[in-house]
Amino acid sequence: MEKQNLVLTQEGLENLKKELTNLIEVKRPEIAKRIQNAREMGDISENSEYDAAKQEQAFIEGRIAEIEEIVKNSKVAEAKKGHKDYVDVGAKVTVYIDSFEDTFHIVGAPEADPVAKKISHESPLGSALMGKKVGEKIEVEAPVGKLIYTITKIEY
Repeated sequence: MEKQNLVLTQEGLENLKKELTNLIEVKRPEIAKRIQNAREMGDISENSEYDAAKQEQAFIEGRIAEIEEIVKNSKVAEAKKGHKDYVDVGAKVTVYIDSFEDTFHIVGAPEADPVAKKISHESPLGSALMGKKVGEKIEVEAPVGKLIYTITKIEY
């Protein structure tokens, strides 16, 4: 089965690479030192510091593997020269809904952060916006019912 490429913005890829470097060069040595110090305390069978450090080590190693896999299998959304007049990954889209405007940054799934208004192109709103132009309306099913968004601006 062929692996599907993940789509990231250039900024998202750079942030993941920075996180990976930090985990490998800073966090991994710190946790190794914590484990060593905990071992020096004696019996590790009843050592809560050792257990906590080993759990953190497992988390860090898992995150390193996850980021390496994302970086290996991702492609950067191509930033076209000039102006795109439709929504694609990397766009900042301003929409009008229920008498107010809101702006969302369309990003790849691994970099989505709804609190920061970064929504995945695979999310219900993100996928509904993909390929649309200024002035178009989209309907999105939400827990409160159908919401109608009107695209007012697209920036890259």
